[in-house]
Amino acid sequence: MIVAEKKPIEEIIAQISEYKNILILGCNECVTVCEAGGKKEVGLLASALRMYFINAGKEVKIDERTLERQCDHEYLDEIRDIVDRYDAIVSLACGVGVQFTAEKYQNTPLLPGVNTCFLGVTEDRGLWTERCQACGQCLLASTGGICPVSRCAKRILNGPCGGSTKGKCEINAELDCAWQLIIDRLKALGRLDEYEKITPIKDWSKDRAGGPRKVVREDVQI
Repeated sequence: MIVAEKKPIEEIIAQISEYKNILILGCNECVTVCEAGGKKEVGLLASALRMYFINAGKEVKIDERTLERQCDHEYLDEIRDIVDRYDAIVSLACGVGVQFTAEKYQNTPLLPGVNTCFLGVTEDRGLWTERCQACGQCLLASTGGICPVSRCAKRILNGPCGGSTKGKCEINAELDCAWQLIIDRLKALGRLDEYEKITPIKDWSKDRAGGPRKVVREDVQI
C-alpha cells in the first residue's frame, strides 16, 4: 500500500490561511489503513482547524467528505456538484490522489494534507515499513522475494557490500542487511545458486523516458 503521514497542522494552516470555505477530503483506501487520511483523520483535522480559526477570531467554514478513492474518476465525480462551493480543498489522499483530483477540478486549489512516504506494509499498529519503490523492473524472482532496491540502504543490485556486521547494515546498526536477508532466504529455498548470477545494471531509461510512466492494457480498455 501507499504509506503517508500527516502534515504538521501548522503547515496546513499556512496553506489555507487565505481561504474562507474549505473542504477536507479524505480517501478510504491506503491512507485510511496507515491512519493518515481516512474518515477519522478528516474529522480530527476539521475539528482542530475549526478550533484554531475560532480562537483566531476568523470566520472560516470547514466541511468534511471522504471518498472511496481519489485516484478514480468514478469516485471523484461524487463531489462534482459541490466543488464550486469551496475556495480550496485539503486532500488527505496520497500525492497521486491530490494530483488526480486537481486535474479533474482545475478551478479549485488542491492542497496536500499528508506527506506521501513509500510503498510499504503494516508491521504492527503504528508501524509501517517500506518494501517497494515501484521501479518497474521487478527483481524479486531472483532475490528470494526481498527487494534490494528498497531494502538495501545503498540500493546495491549485487551484494552485499562488505560493510555489514552480524547481518546488520553499516549505515544503521538496527537495520537488517538486505543482502544477508536475500542470501538466507535463497538458502532456505534451496536456491543459493541464484546468488551467483550477476544482475545487470538497471536500465533506468525505461522508467524515465520522458514524463510519467504508463501501463496500457488494451484487453481491458473500452
